[in-house]
Amino acid sequence: MPYAVDFVNVSTTGLESSPFADALAGLRANEARYFKNKYDHVFTVSPADEVPETVEWLSRILSEERGIEIASPALEATEFVVAGIRMAYVFYESGLSINAMYTLDDAGKRAVGFKLCEGMEVPAELAAFKFARQKSKLAGVIRGSFFVIKGEY
Repeated sequence: MPYAVDFVNVSTTGLESSPFADALAGLRANEARYFKNKYDHVFTVSPADEVPETVEWLSRILSEERGIEIASPALEATEFVVAGIRMAYVFYESGLSINAMYTLDDAGKRAVGFKLCEGMEVPAELAAFKFARQKSKLAGVIRGSFFVIKGEY
């Protein structure tokens, strides 16, 4: 069942099994606020098992581009198109959030972003990346990194 993320009253709905549920909920709310403010888009997530095509698409990009397999179970996912950009987000039990930004126009930007909840360790499969810190009122300190997508998906 899809769930519209509320960034005013942050809820751990759908993320309860994560040891970082509160921080992950803040991270998810941070994304919801961004899309509402920038694009007037309501950020809606579903349980990952209800949208396997989104999880598989993101997993395929990670695998084919960098040989990355995420060990943690996916809890929630969403996929939408806004301003000509296909966006996909997957939130993992470990406190990790991964997104793919894939401009539908061939000349656009295409990248995968990683965000780590405050307090979580960098997963072994992402150890090669350097993470920058960002402060968020909703999520505390977020550590993020990214890579540019080179292939066609």
